[in-house]
Amino acid sequence: MNYLVLLRHGQSQWNLENRFTGFTDVDLSDKGREEAEEAGKQIKAAGIHFDHVFTSTLKRAFHTAEIALQNSGQDRLIAAMVRHDDLRERDYGDLVGQNKDEARAQFGEEQVHIWRRSYDIQPPGGESLQDVVEKRVRPYYEAHIRPLVEDEGKTVLVAAHGNSLRAMLIILGENTPEDINTAEIPTGVPLVFEFENGEKQRKYFLRD
Repeated sequence: MNYLVLLRHGQSQWNLENRFTGFTDVDLSDKGREEAEEAGKQIKAAGIHFDHVFTSTLKRAFHTAEIALQNSGQDRLIAAMVRHDDLRERDYGDLVGQNKDEARAQFGEEQVHIWRRSYDIQPPGGESLQDVVEKRVRPYYEAHIRPLVEDEGKTVLVAAHGNSLRAMLIILGENTPEDINTAEIPTGVPLVFEFENGEKQRKYFLRD
C-alpha cells in the first residue's frame, strides 16, 4: 500500500480578508499555520511516511508543507521538496486582490459565481479551471508524480491550492468537468488516496 496525499494550504491572510488571491504570494494567517500543524499531527497519527514532496512556488503552499512535515516528524524531506509553478493557484486575472463581496456588488453575484465555479470560462485576464487542468497540472502530474505513485509505489505529498487540487481530482477521475464545482477541499485537511499495485483503492480526509 502506498499513498498520495493532497494538502490544501492553510488559511492565508487574503483568505481571511476574503480576497481573490491567484498568483499573489500571500503568506499564511495564524489560523493557517495552526491548520498546517494539525495536518502534520494527523499525518503522523496515520503513520504515513512520504518519499517525495511536491508543492507550488507560492509560500502559503510550501510553508504549509514545511510546517506539516515538521509536525509529522519528517523534517528531513524539507530540503528535497520540489516546488513548481505548474502547481500554483488559478490566476484570477483582473479580480486578484479584490474582495469577493465587492466583486459581487460590482459584477453581480451570478457573474462572479460563473467566474469562480464554471470549468471553461475565464475571468477577465485570468485562467479557467480547464486551463489549470490541461495546461499546467495534468502535464506536470503525468510527467513527475504519476510515475512515482502508480509505477514505483512511492508515497507522495502534494501541497498546493484549492484550484490546483481540484484539477488533481479531475485528473485522478474523482470528479468531472460537470461536477467539479461541487468539490470542496478544506484548508489544512489532508486528503488521502490509497494505492495498491498502481491502482487507486479509496480516499478519505484525515481529521479528528
